Amino acid sequence: MRISLLVASLLFALSAAATESSPRPGGIALLDVGPTSDVAPIVQLREKPVLVMRAGERWVAAVGIPLNTELGPLSIRRPGERSFSINIQDHAYREQRLTVKNQSYVTPSQEQLDRIAKERVILDNALNNWREQELDSISLAPPVDGPRSSSFGLRRFFNEQPRSPHKGMDIAAATGEPILAPKDGIVTATGDFFFNGNTVILDHGQGFVTMYCHLSEIDVEYGQAIEAGKKIGEVGATGRVTGPHLHFGTYLNGTAVDPAILLPD
Repeated sequence: MRISLLVASLLFALSAAATESSPRPGGIALLDVGPTSDVAPIVQLREKPVLVMRAGERWVAAVGIPLNTELGPLSIRRPGERSFSINIQDHAYREQRLTVKNQSYVTPSQEQLDRIAKERVILDNALNNWREQELDSISLAPPVDGPRSSSFGLRRFFNEQPRSPHKGMDIAAATGEPILAPKDGIVTATGDFFFNGNTVILDHGQGFVTMYCHLSEIDVEYGQAIEAGKKIGEVGATGRVTGPHLHFGTYLNGTAVDPAILLPD
């Protein structure tokens, strides 16, 4: 089954922001998986459920493609149906070298490593959460005004030491600038985390999750239902940062995807 250009056109008609099909590491593949019916089809990537939404009279699967995916065919499962594949295309990500004054953010102590491990469990549970929710779009409103860096996927070096690729978008804004929920959701994690600083995670349904890091203030609570446009916190410089900004992360089927795909130009 091929990726249909018609699907992208349908999604554009459904939302103010065009969501492009981008079958690349860190991108999103939009797949036409059949005519709409009372029950949405089940779609999986590597045993994880994939978001399926209505686009006119068709079901469309939005597959988040992990950054470490190899180029070439990637198998997509439909239990009880014929599996199919999408062709993962090459995409070049740049390098970024940053200087962090607090060396503990580069080489944490054992006590800090223990804290990081505990926090990783909380973050992973929130980022991999699955909640049934009917959706007809995955486009998002900007959570804060400001210049957006094309930092997703950057291979990062902190004080010349290599670290994992950057899995979000940095939006430049002054400390105290309000951060607004880009879509209806439920708060599934809040707290002060070692690397991320003050953090909020929103669950928008079917594994569609957004994350907000380095906040100066958090204005929501765990379990709270949030409407699009509601203030969830303020921009800050907490955690591992070189200055005030919002780290904005977007996730599908438990994998980080480039937020630029989901935001209006």
